[in-house]
Amino acid sequence: MHIAVIGAGAAGCFAAIGIKRRLPEADVTIYEGGKRQLAKVSVTGGGRCNLTNSFNQVKSLAHIYPRGERLMKRLLKGFSHTDAYEWFENEGVRLTTQEDECVFPVSQDAMEIVNTLTQIINRLGIRLLTGHRVELISHDKENGKYSLRFGGNRSSATADCVVVAIGGTPAASQLNMFSPLDIITENPVPSLFSMCLPGDGITKLMGTVVEEATTSIPGTKFKADGPLLITHWGMSGPAILKLSSHAARFLHEHEYKTDICINWCGGRKAEEVTEELSAISASNTKKQLASAYPPHLNARLWQHLIERSQVNPQLRWGELQRKGLNKLVNTLTADIRRVDGKCRFKEEFVTCGGVSLKNVNHSTLESKDHDGLYFAGEVLDVDAVTGGFNLQAAWTMGHTVAVAIEKKYKN
Repeated sequence: MHIAVIGAGAAGCFAAIGIKRRLPEADVTIYEGGKRQLAKVSVTGGGRCNLTNSFNQVKSLAHIYPRGERLMKRLLKGFSHTDAYEWFENEGVRLTTQEDECVFPVSQDAMEIVNTLTQIINRLGIRLLTGHRVELISHDKENGKYSLRFGGNRSSATADCVVVAIGGTPAASQLNMFSPLDIITENPVPSLFSMCLPGDGITKLMGTVVEEATTSIPGTKFKADGPLLITHWGMSGPAILKLSSHAARFLHEHEYKTDICINWCGGRKAEEVTEELSAISASNTKKQLASAYPPHLNARLWQHLIERSQVNPQLRWGELQRKGLNKLVNTLTADIRRVDGKCRFKEEFVTCGGVSLKNVNHSTLESKDHDGLYFAGEVLDVDAVTGGFNLQAAWTMGHTVAVAIEKKYKN
């Protein structure tokens, strides 16, 4: 039988390897529209490949998978982060877990992951055809065959079983390949990006990092925490990227123009910050406000926040009145900034949307309406915050599809 895997990204390659190992007699072909396989993997994690996470700091999957949390909870039972860790180490890739619980190759080189997967594909005899962009998938339910039509005047191909793993789709038009199949899709929008703050003086502090910050969008339930990085265009870092992921559709609908609220003290309440500033004041009565400040902030950011509070930075702590203290506390815990625009996070591009989860069996990822049609990876309406969770979803779904196909077709 011929099994076609559409997309040579993480999910597609992992699925193809799993299928061929389980069904060695099957003819497995990967069709990739781009010029090379695993292009996104090669740049993920800043070119170091954050291929999974220890999950030690994950309290709820809903915090890391804004869309698809229930599906991932089910699928991770079959192939977890520890399974992914063991899989790659068994293939000769030594891994290390950082303090932030992100897992990388010891080599810190994403190409080690790319080369490892490519070598396995070649060794197993899986055909990998680049420059084959699928434009249309049709299904003849009478004989069960699938037909793939490619762009660029390439000959069409047929298959008995198809795995769609084309990754995120920045343009909704890319989902037109499913038009003959009546597949329900969700409009794709960006879901992992930094935020632009044009005209905001804080951009002069580019490079400044606050290790514990909390961000939120006023009037909504969207909230995120973690390190925050000030950039020359606005803000980035996990506290911003997580917020962009959870609020992806909201931000898209508002054309990436919104207020965000920043707690520069890691989510601590106003009362706690008041106590901290009062203690600083008691110990530094003769010092100017600008020269004594909370230890998690640097001097430049503190100066900026004092000025933003409309308090005189040359004032001595012993001279600070209650009104001035309240202004400082309010700025530290509820600093409202105006976002106007987004910026791609490094070279990575993640989208929410794609093929609706309503289409698939949540145990096998097989289409409910088309026998032998499977989906894996970001083409589904599943996406994660930064930290290795998107790649873990790709490995998990690729494995799930391979196991399902083995059960379905093995004699």
